[in-house]
Amino acid sequence: MMKKPIMSQKKIPSLGRVRDFALIPALIVLCLVGAITNPIFLTEANLISILSASAALALVVLAESLVILTGKFDLSLESTVGIAPALGAMLVIPASASGFGTEWPVALGLLAILVVGAGIGLVNGFLVVKLRLNAFIVTLAMLIVLRGILVGATRGGTLFDMPPVFFALATEKFAGLPLSVWLALVAFMLAGLFLKRHRLGRALYAIGGNAAAARAAGIQVDRVVWGVFVLAGMLAALGGVIMMGYVGAVSANQGNGMIFTVFAAAVIGGVSLDGGKGTMFGALCGVLLLGVVQNLLTLAQVPSFWIQAIYGAIILGSLMLAKLTGENQQ
Repeated sequence: MMKKPIMSQKKIPSLGRVRDFALIPALIVLCLVGAITNPIFLTEANLISILSASAALALVVLAESLVILTGKFDLSLESTVGIAPALGAMLVIPASASGFGTEWPVALGLLAILVVGAGIGLVNGFLVVKLRLNAFIVTLAMLIVLRGILVGATRGGTLFDMPPVFFALATEKFAGLPLSVWLALVAFMLAGLFLKRHRLGRALYAIGGNAAAARAAGIQVDRVVWGVFVLAGMLAALGGVIMMGYVGAVSANQGNGMIFTVFAAAVIGGVSLDGGKGTMFGALCGVLLLGVVQNLLTLAQVPSFWIQAIYGAIILGSLMLAKLTGENQQ
């Protein structure tokens, strides 16, 4: 009797499949528009550029989507994208290049990036799970704190002189595509299989759908949510490494404002902000849709502030569509 809520939650991923696949025709239409309006759009170089530019966003969207599935939010991910790779780099580069002067081995510096991301998630999880503080407010405050630390540590400047290994994910290629693209694809595939096949993955849907029922069914709700925050921090840190390699440096503004695009991609992909609903396939389609939209607008030389306005309109449109289709019913 007590396991019935879990069985009902197990079916939740299938409810969004129609909306997930509905993005594919939208992508095809956008590609046709791009091909008609600009001959550059369908060139191999431009398509690879879209995928490369979307890889970092994809990992952060994956991180945020997992958190949202549990019914929580993590706004600090955009700051993690900046501060984790910056601190890892500053542990490696010499003081003359704005580093800490510790000059750690490159491998330790890369490991430190993941540790910083995990540590941020650990603190967020503690404040949300153990102290029962509001996740939105906690992570908003953490976003501001981390941004301040990043600006202070870098003195508002940009870090350039890093070992080539730090850029490998964005610069090295396999089968014609950057390693960052393959990493993002594999991460989404593993997350999708985990959510569908593993009991802990199904537990995320149960917790987001009804945390009290999930707890009554024997799920370690606090432990799972805490673990998701830690994993999200690590994914965001990896996203930061990809962005660092794509740009070729780490600035004090890296990741600034990224969270709006992250939520846009998740919402477009059918991840419900109420928690408990959404698929990784849908979230990935949302990332690709935004990547294509941004590329089309860039090729059309539309100013960046209009791109942000369009993203905001997309979020509102997706929320209204979800409401009309009954996906966000309370």
